This record gives sequence, C-alpha cells and structure tokens, in this order.
Amino acid sequence: MAEKLNPFQIAQQQLDEAAKVLKLDAATHEMLRWPMRELHISIPVKMDNGKVTVFQGFRVQFNDSRGPTKGGIRWHPAETVDTVRALAAWMTWKTSVVDIPYGGSKGGIICNPKEMSDGEKERLARGYIRALGRFIGPEKDIPAPDVYTTPQMMAWMMDEYSKITGYNTPGVITGKPLPVGGSLGRGDATAKGGMYCLREAAKVIGLNLKGATVAIQGYGNAGSFAHELVENMFGAKVVAVSDSKGGIYNKNGLKFKDVMAVKTKTGSVTNYKDAEKISNDKLLELKVDVLIPAALEGVITEKNAERITGKIIVELANGPTTPKADNILYKNGNYVIPDFLANAGGVTVSYFEWVQNINGYYWTLDEVYDRLDKKMTKAFHDVHNMRKEKKVHTRLAAYLVAVKRVVDAMKLRGWV
Repeated sequence: MAEKLNPFQIAQQQLDEAAKVLKLDAATHEMLRWPMRELHISIPVKMDNGKVTVFQGFRVQFNDSRGPTKGGIRWHPAETVDTVRALAAWMTWKTSVVDIPYGGSKGGIICNPKEMSDGEKERLARGYIRALGRFIGPEKDIPAPDVYTTPQMMAWMMDEYSKITGYNTPGVITGKPLPVGGSLGRGDATAKGGMYCLREAAKVIGLNLKGATVAIQGYGNAGSFAHELVENMFGAKVVAVSDSKGGIYNKNGLKFKDVMAVKTKTGSVTNYKDAEKISNDKLLELKVDVLIPAALEGVITEKNAERITGKIIVELANGPTTPKADNILYKNGNYVIPDFLANAGGVTVSYFEWVQNINGYYWTLDEVYDRLDKKMTKAFHDVHNMRKEKKVHTRLAAYLVAVKRVVDAMKLRGWV
C-alpha cells in the first residue's frame, strides 16, 4: 500500500519542496538534506544465559545550528539507519517549528525488548550510553524515550552518564521518572500538544468540537491519551479506535474509561464487546469530523487519500501521510495538522524538563500545561499564517516556517 520511498527519502522530498519555495542556494539546500554527523556502534551485552550478544545501534545528529540536538531512542527488531535519519531530520524541523533552542537527533538499537529480561535491558541501556559517552551531553545531544523505550530505561541511562562524568547529570536525558528529575506533564504531553493544535484548527475552519466525531488509529501512549483528552477537553465523541490487532467502531461513541479498561485487561481494544470490529485501513476511511493517525508511518497514501473524509487530520504518529497524499488531501479540503507540529508537545515538555534540570527548579503541572499551550498555540498560528500567505498545504507551510529558522541560524553562524 505504501509508496516506494523509505522514510529518509520522504523526509528529503519534503525538504526539497520547501527549499524550492524558499529559493535556497545549492549549498544550504545540500547541507539540510543530510545529517551533520552519525555514529554506528556495536554494544556487547552479557545475556542471562551467560552468552554475549552484540547489538547494533545508531545515533544521528541532524543539525545543531539552533542549539544542542534532541531526539528519542528507539529499540526495535526492524530498526534501520534510514528511519533514524528521517526521524532526526523531522526532529530538527519539529524543534524549530515550536521555536525551542534545539536541533534534531535520533537514536536506535536493533533489538527486540519484548524478548529481553529487565536485567538484559538495563545492561543494553547502559552499554548504549557508554558507547555514546563523548557524543552526547546536556549541551550537546539530549536523548529521550521513543519506540519500546521507557522512563526506567532513561533513568538507567542518566545514571550511567552520571557515572562517566563523576557527578549527577539529570539534564543529559529527558522523559525520566519524576524522582530523578522528570517533569510533570510529560506523560500526556504529545497528545496534549496535539489537542491544543486541534482546538485552534477547529476555530479557523469553524468546526464545533462538542459532539464532533473522532476516529483514532493507534492506542499507545499518544492515541489513548488523545481519546481521553478529546472527551474531557472538548466533549467530542470518539466513534472508532484501533491498535495493532485491529479496530472497533460504534456510531454512538466509545468511552475512554471503558475501552482503556478492556485494553489494560486483555491487551487489545478489539476485545471490547459493544462495537463492530473493523480493520485499521477501514478506520482511516470512516466518515468522521476528526481523524487522528497515532500509529505507523505511511498509512495515508495516494491510494486511499481520496476516501479520507476527516475535516481535520491530527498526525500524532510520525510520517503517517506520504507526499503524494498530502497534495490530494489539500485539494480535497482536509485540514492536516502535520506530524512535526501536531506531536511536538512531547519534545516541548522534554525541553521544559531539561530547563528545570539545568536550573534545579521544578514547575507545577499547571505551569507546564500553561507554557505548553502558549508554545503550541503560537506554533500553530505561525504555520497557519504561512499556509494562507503562500497558499500551500499545511505540511509545506510548517516546513517553510521551520526550515527558514534553521537556515537563518546557519547563515548567521557563517556555515553557508
């Protein structure tokens, strides 16, 4: 179903489109098409059976013209360096579009954490940090959790880095548990930031969110919190949700507490009884007011974009829409809130965590949410205004805002 592009080629293609509109010179354009640096590492880990397994890992720092790089660490058996490169590029644009003083990075390890004990995961986490020790730091590159990594793993990594430096360094990593320097509000930050953007998008297109119908593809951290928040913040009606095993649909609505109870107890939303079972593909094409892709990349393509009816599409997943699909959705009047804007709440609260770590002064939950609301609201309108000015789709508008800020920093530094 997906177009024949790997994630990094998609990231480059999206940049190329922005570069043309911005009329970037060849050197600046080329500088932005490739990572500034990347490290490939081998991590030996003694497993519980006494044997040593050597894991392959990566860290890609895409651009640090606006500040230290920032990006998560993914543990996945099918991890590739091109996926990590693409996500590092998107993190560069994400930190820029919300105007926080970071560049973008990403890390990954090829492994299956579902088949590893806690002891093996801890040894792998610490081994990754030992391999990266001179490559990261609070003023260089700040990792965070991502696919199949957790706050506990971040605590182990922070502790390992602190051992290397010889003093406590909470600012080296974000997404940590609260007792070791985590921030309040980090858990639902990705979804919360997306909801602030949804609120503003509904205002500009004149959609009343009270009673509006919503479909959510993906029921991990971002998707499940999105379900809870659209109910509580707006009084919207979620009619469909899905996870990796499939989806459920009920035109009368699905209450968060009921669906979450089933997901927690059985491991899948598909075991919810009072709903019709549907496929993940079918969920995307339901007639709803708001569609929230919060699962995989490349699910909205030129093959299904014509059948997608959501008035607003909130991309909480990374890269759910391919470049050709973007043009179709724009032509059809769907308002897409692109991934690196819609899901930037996570990195924004990670930035807040880093600021609190550096200052040794911690904020209340209300302070975190208030600052997040202001950041996301301004970022949304910066992008929306660019969309109106240039008459382009929202993803390209977001690129124009973000890329211009990075280019300005590079030129002021004298790099290009």
